[in-house]
Amino acid sequence: MVWVSTAMTCHSETHVTGRPDFRYIYVDLHVHTVLSACAEVEMIPPLIVAQAKKLGLGCIAITDHNSAENVQAVFDAGKAVDLVVLPGMEVQTREEVHLVCLFDTVDQDIAWQEKVYAHLPPLPNRPEAFGAQFVVDADGEFVRENERLLLTSVDWSVDQVVAEVRALNGLCFPAHVDRPSFSLLANLGFVPPELGFEAVELSHWLSPEQACERFPQLSGYTLLVDGDAHRLAEMQRRTMVKVRELNVAELRLAFKGQDGRRVIV
Repeated sequence: MVWVSTAMTCHSETHVTGRPDFRYIYVDLHVHTVLSACAEVEMIPPLIVAQAKKLGLGCIAITDHNSAENVQAVFDAGKAVDLVVLPGMEVQTREEVHLVCLFDTVDQDIAWQEKVYAHLPPLPNRPEAFGAQFVVDADGEFVRENERLLLTSVDWSVDQVVAEVRALNGLCFPAHVDRPSFSLLANLGFVPPELGFEAVELSHWLSPEQACERFPQLSGYTLLVDGDAHRLAEMQRRTMVKVRELNVAELRLAFKGQDGRRVIV
């Protein structure tokens, strides 16, 4: 039995069928690199893409904290092994809520990064307290350290971040909502319906069935399970998408359960 998560429903089905022009692809849409101070040093492009291929993933998204400076490196490493790498970022809002932001191109992601940097406090990172923030190349070789404090909040609210991402034609969803910190449910107590989230992410510790039981309000949302991987062993092969290709528009349709697309956990 597989869990089928579509907009406005939580139910299961025993068979997965579809037209030949659709593809079923395992994805992990929340992966960190060594740019995130809390990530292990093994989270470098060649090892990340190798682990993704080992798990049978067809697509990953690189979502470092408040930065996109390693996205191009992982994109290049993924291209060499036919792995789709979506440019992304995990933004921490003013309310200390984490949101996953995804884009189609690295250029879009870098444009988003410039906006985020302009709304971060002008504070230096403290590697001895928070960990180093390494920028690397596609081979995982050291380029430089990012000296900006990234493990902090932008001065935008949740609704402002969502609006800004959509203005750049990106896709945004709340991260690990079941966690007791840095999550929408923990910090706001609910999922604001006016924000129109197409999907909500769970941590890999909780199944969609358990989530709907523990948080009944989630039964109205498409549920994803990602790794939020800070080490290779945390990458997940839990979420499958039924799409024609891998891009933001197709993922949005899958999250909404529209036009034959869907999410299967």
